Amino acid sequence: MLDVGGVGYLLQATPSAVRNASPGAEVSVETYLHVREDALQLFGFADAEERQLFVQLLSVNGVGPKVALAIVSGSPARELRRAIAREDAARFQAIPGIGKKTAERIVLELKEKLADAAGEPAASLRGADEGHAIAREALVELGYSISEAESALANTDAGLDPQERVRLALRRAA
Repeated sequence: MLDVGGVGYLLQATPSAVRNASPGAEVSVETYLHVREDALQLFGFADAEERQLFVQLLSVNGVGPKVALAIVSGSPARELRRAIAREDAARFQAIPGIGKKTAERIVLELKEKLADAAGEPAASLRGADEGHAIAREALVELGYSISEAESALANTDAGLDPQERVRLALRRAA
């Protein structure tokens, strides 16, 4: 619930936006009002980058506001942009409510848009984090689900080489 000048608004927000909010404290939240003929829905984000990615995801055929919020809630916006640039549809399939076709559609429709918006060629975004995809695939081959592998790798330093990230993930899981 968002209190604005004594008026309460029901706000669906990303976990990072919720973490930034302290009960009773004043907080600034990036918002997006989704208008449908039968409802007005207010969505909240921790920063403009999250909100921008959310709006871009809404432009993808078959992605509504709840699915877009689930995607943006799952990982930092920068990592999701890299996954799109790397054409890593498996990253999106790990999110509940997203199947293979929707994940592929997200990558296909947003790849060039995101590269242009970032002012970076898609190749530079793709090369920036290929080690993450290699480490994730190694964990999947060892029996982890994609979402479990993503969670395990989230606790490792992204600057390490893929082998070291896998070792650390396995060590912490043991």
